[in-house]
Amino acid sequence: MNYERAGHTASLLANGKVLVTGTDNTAELYDISKGTWTNTSSMNSTRMGHTAVVLMNGKVLVIGGFNMDIDLQNSAELYDSFQESWTITGSLKCRRAGHTVSMLTNGKVLVTGGWILNGLGNSAELYDPSTGVWTTTGSMNDRRMAHTASVLPNGQVLVAGGENNGDVLNSAELYEPSTGIWIPTGSMNQARSDHTASILTNRNVLVTGGCTGGFPPFDAYNSTELYDISTETWTVTGSMNDSRYHHTASVLINGKVLVAGGERGVMELKSTTLKSAELY
Repeated sequence: MNYERAGHTASLLANGKVLVTGTDNTAELYDISKGTWTNTSSMNSTRMGHTAVVLMNGKVLVIGGFNMDIDLQNSAELYDSFQESWTITGSLKCRRAGHTVSMLTNGKVLVTGGWILNGLGNSAELYDPSTGVWTTTGSMNDRRMAHTASVLPNGQVLVAGGENNGDVLNSAELYEPSTGIWIPTGSMNQARSDHTASILTNRNVLVTGGCTGGFPPFDAYNSTELYDISTETWTVTGSMNDSRYHHTASVLINGKVLVAGGERGVMELKSTTLKSAELY
């Protein structure tokens, strides 16, 4: 990349390029065919710990995060890949960072939890791309940050784990878009935060790694588990070779899951960053 980044986002565009945003207000594009990075127009606000989602119209919605002064933001903006330009859209009801974002099957965008002005939030909001307006929807049963949110094949959203004011959660809940209500579902076998969640080709959800959260020193996990959407239960599956959190997990076209990088844990307040990768 052209800039050092952390707490940034990466979004795959319809033209095959990857848009990376954040740490400051800069953005750049990765051209897969050439293997090169080029700068694109900068965002209107500096952001880290924000989220980004590709809308059904191809635009990228960037949401919230911290600015350079570590102030929470409620602003949102849209990137047009054809014009390579940013426009401001409606603001969140609540300033937040460390939240999740999910593209629902009805075309709306769901944002959940994260850091808010008075601590951690259980609130959730919906963005309507046709109007550019955010509306409040049902609140989660638990306050969460560093959690995961997965859109299931039936259109529901599975939220799992995360932190609640230093306590790491094993709880999970389902959002029903038709009612805006959250329903508790089976709890994970391991409480975890900063983990990943991937929807497999068999429609089940694979959760990998994560950590004890709270305050350092952190312990990372190599454990993984599967959520069965038909029974709403979790079962332990094979452990990773490395314990890791802050990693990535990508479902490949052959159905396997590539887990890469992350951190192993914090010893004397220094984390070990990983370059290893493994397949499930």
